[in-house]
Amino acid sequence: MFLFLNWNLFLAFIPWVCTTLLYLRPRLQSKKVFLLGVLFLWTIFFPNAPYILTDLFHLRLRSSIPVWFDLILILSFAWTGLLYGLLSLRDIEKIVSQKLNKHIAKGLIISLLFLASFGVYLGRYLRWNSWDLLSNPTPLFLDIIDRFVDPLSHPQTWGVNILYQF
Repeated sequence: MFLFLNWNLFLAFIPWVCTTLLYLRPRLQSKKVFLLGVLFLWTIFFPNAPYILTDLFHLRLRSSIPVWFDLILILSFAWTGLLYGLLSLRDIEKIVSQKLNKHIAKGLIISLLFLASFGVYLGRYLRWNSWDLLSNPTPLFLDIIDRFVDPLSHPQTWGVNILYQF
C-alpha cells in the first residue's frame, strides 16, 4: 500500500548525494558552473525531504492493519527523509558561507527554505513533481506565476507555505 514511500525517500536522498559529492570532491566547489548546477539540482529536489511528512495524509483506518503500524511506517520514512534533508541543508549552508558574506548566506538559506516550503505545497496540493520542471515546465511555471501575480486569489498557497516555515 505504501510503496510510494520508497520513491519519495529516493527523491529526498538526492540533495544529500549532491552535497556529499561536493564534500568528497572539494575541487568541484571551486568550479562556479558546477557549483551552481548542483545548487540548482539541490533546490529542485530538496522539497522532497520534508514532503514525506505530508504523506501522513494517507493514514487511514483499515481493518487488516492497525493504524499505529502505518503511522510508524510513514514516520520512519519521513524521519529518514528529513534527516538526509537537514544534513544536506547543513552542508549547503557551510559551502555557501565559505563563498559568500555571512549575512547573504543566511538570507540565501532562508530563501531556500521558503522555496522548499513552496515546493512541498506544489507537490502536495497541486500535484507537481520535481521532474515536471523538465517534462512539463510551461503549466508548472504558469501555476507558480499565477500565485505570485495574484496572491490574494490563493490564500491556501500562502497559508500553507507560511505554516510549513515553522
